[in-house]
Amino acid sequence: MGKFKTWQIYPFFILLMGMSFFVLGKNYAFAQAESIATTAEPEMIEIAPANGTSTVAILNGAVNFIFLPHTFSATTSLQAVNIPEEIVKPWNLARVSKIYQFDFSDKNVYSTTTPFTVQLRYQASDNLIKQICFFDGTKNAWRPLPTRYDWKKQTASAHFSLPFAQLAVFSNLEIRAVGKASWYKFKQGNFAASAEFPKNSRLRVTNAANGKFIDVVINDYGPDKTKHPERAIDLDSAAFKRIASTRDGVIEVRIEPLIVPEINKRLLGIATAGVKDFPEINSVAALVMNEATNEMIFNKNADAVVPLASLTKIITASVFLDTKPNWKKVVAYGKADAEKNWQYADKNDIAKLNLKDGDKLTVRDLFFTTLMASTNNTAETLARLSGLAREQFIQKMNDKVKEWGALNTNFIEPTGLSPLNVSSARDYAIISKEALKNKDIAEATSLTRYKFTTRRDKIKKTVVNTNKLLATNHEIIGGKTGYLDEARYCLMTKIKFEKNNLIGVVLGAAEREQSFIEMEDLLKYGKIKLNSL
Repeated sequence: MGKFKTWQIYPFFILLMGMSFFVLGKNYAFAQAESIATTAEPEMIEIAPANGTSTVAILNGAVNFIFLPHTFSATTSLQAVNIPEEIVKPWNLARVSKIYQFDFSDKNVYSTTTPFTVQLRYQASDNLIKQICFFDGTKNAWRPLPTRYDWKKQTASAHFSLPFAQLAVFSNLEIRAVGKASWYKFKQGNFAASAEFPKNSRLRVTNAANGKFIDVVINDYGPDKTKHPERAIDLDSAAFKRIASTRDGVIEVRIEPLIVPEINKRLLGIATAGVKDFPEINSVAALVMNEATNEMIFNKNADAVVPLASLTKIITASVFLDTKPNWKKVVAYGKADAEKNWQYADKNDIAKLNLKDGDKLTVRDLFFTTLMASTNNTAETLARLSGLAREQFIQKMNDKVKEWGALNTNFIEPTGLSPLNVSSARDYAIISKEALKNKDIAEATSLTRYKFTTRRDKIKKTVVNTNKLLATNHEIIGGKTGYLDEARYCLMTKIKFEKNNLIGVVLGAAEREQSFIEMEDLLKYGKIKLNSL
């Protein structure tokens, strides 16, 4: 899991360009405007120092400011205007308001240590979470603010501290504000499970039928969207009983975020550094491909030839399956299999299944362990058990991918430990498409864990899949992780989305977490683009 920080909600919010402290929990009384202003003509209003809280409405009430006492040391003017043209369209947000620009004429009389509240009107009929974002011209990107909104009045508010900004309200395309809720019995408290909000989020959940609400803390993951797409949240039974009878089973709810943890420098999945019109990918190479058409929906350096690391093992598995192995056959592990790894890396740094020379296990156990845990000694065991000479096995790996159309790919060994095992993002997407047609490879790379017992010494083993994305909402068909000093972190993931399949490839990420984050963005981007067709 990535590092996260939970922001203190009360009593105020300060925004500086690189740091955020915010509140979501305090209700303010705002003047409701008749309609969203549509004029591009600027409006100006004088603001004088005040000893109490003051509210200023501008642009026909489409924008409201609430200033705390002593925000200004002298009178200044506030100018605001609608910007009629689109600046940058963030790829994972949908704008539901005008773009509003404001400016304090005399910035010297404004204290940036005393934040103010800005409220914007929006128009949206969707049931998605709303976020105010400000446009960062230095990054040419929209940056999210922690936002409180009133869906009935169609207003969104956030706390801010810059004397000039361009602001707009967006719908977060990934997070629902309305959906079904069921219940479970666990800690018997005001807790909930969510697949959309991160752990430690505090949410207000309102029963749509009777208006009763409960504030809960997210402490678990679920419900699984692939099995229960209609369910937005599940409540601990104690919390559920506060707003409905458990006999109701499933109820319609509205969800409002009160406290949101920032995880991996993201707020509700939106990069706090800013969002542009396409995902920001820092890995050496990456792509997301529509499997049906082979269209690259997004790519970066798709034809760059780079080390492949353990993504190699998908092809090792495919060649092994061509030998028609007997899954139930009990075979002996040999220490010599591990020794083949040592010519490429320090034996203490190599991912391996802890086995003794002569340990016995089934072919299925070896196969699943190799793909799920990326164990290198067992990859060599599979090559040995194929009945082919090692050189023949490797040649078949190369022949197979060339037949598939991966012309810039080459292997010199079956594990991925050698940096001379190379491919490109485009080639590997083709390889993944073909290899994952095999149900055994698809199953082995999409299971979260696998258990077995060795046959000679009766040692129980549990193998955990290295692909962290299996714990997300994507319906994953298959995938593979990889790491090598020369390759950095690599990842392939294939998902089912409606009637389509998407294949994502990330090569050369600087950190493991980065590979998962960028893959998530690629897959989400692919989904959004397919939805727009």
